[in-house]
Amino acid sequence: MVKTPLFKGSCTALVTPLNENGIDYERLKKNIDVQYENGTSAIVICGTTGENAVQSQNEHDELVRFAVNHTAGRMKVIAGIGSNDTAHALTNAQNAKAVGADGVLMVTPYYNKTTQKGLVEHFTYVADRIEIPMILYNVPSRTGIGISVETYKTLSAHPNINGVKEASGDFTLIGKTTALCGDDLFIWSGNDDNTVPMMALGALGVISVASNLVPGVLSRLCALCLEGDYAAAAALYRKFAGLFSTLFIETNPIPIKTAMRLCGLDSGLMRLPLTDMSEEHLAALQGCLRELGLL
Repeated sequence: MVKTPLFKGSCTALVTPLNENGIDYERLKKNIDVQYENGTSAIVICGTTGENAVQSQNEHDELVRFAVNHTAGRMKVIAGIGSNDTAHALTNAQNAKAVGADGVLMVTPYYNKTTQKGLVEHFTYVADRIEIPMILYNVPSRTGIGISVETYKTLSAHPNINGVKEASGDFTLIGKTTALCGDDLFIWSGNDDNTVPMMALGALGVISVASNLVPGVLSRLCALCLEGDYAAAAALYRKFAGLFSTLFIETNPIPIKTAMRLCGLDSGLMRLPLTDMSEEHLAALQGCLRELGLL
């Protein structure tokens, strides 16, 4: 079976606009529209940046349904379904498929973690039971477990496993994976600051946090890489490198939500255990945004 990548270019891991009553769907509409207007290829709804860990099942399902309906085919919609409970991840995937999502994003199980054998069985269990492309998500800094090259090779043979959001920052792993798996496993950068070097190694784009704030920049950055113009891509990257790092000065999505508010794209509250930024980090973020002319 010849696989086709779910998307190429920039995919935004959308924040979830929250208020005292729940989810601000009017703001979510505006955020989705801004992404489309700035050339974003796909959006992830209910991902880490979307605070999926503190959403009820009803909120999760309604967010995916709403995003699919409002996007109306203008961009691909990918639903975050990850859980350390395999059965729960399957429920999320089935619900996403039922409302028309284009794909799902499934993180490695956290806390209970498992082994490499367990990872293969965890992802395969869900992939066997859905008819929708799955993107794996490797982010060991959050989950405490990473996917090995050998595990990638095994999973790449599954027809429903389309690729991986690689956020390990391990370029040896990434290089070996691209060499071993080829077009059986497409790769996207999971870190804004890794986008250019990862695309030079064969990644097809980025699943981005920063593009909540500067979607046009990430769309352009990916387009330049896909065109092979790495000199121009590097120049654009250097301009925004400070922003990419400052947006992780505290736990994501605290900085990106704060930056959006400061720049007039308010996406509301964060739910505990996330809190407002410290004064020191807030000053650093403001300085970065001011330097780029975003304030």
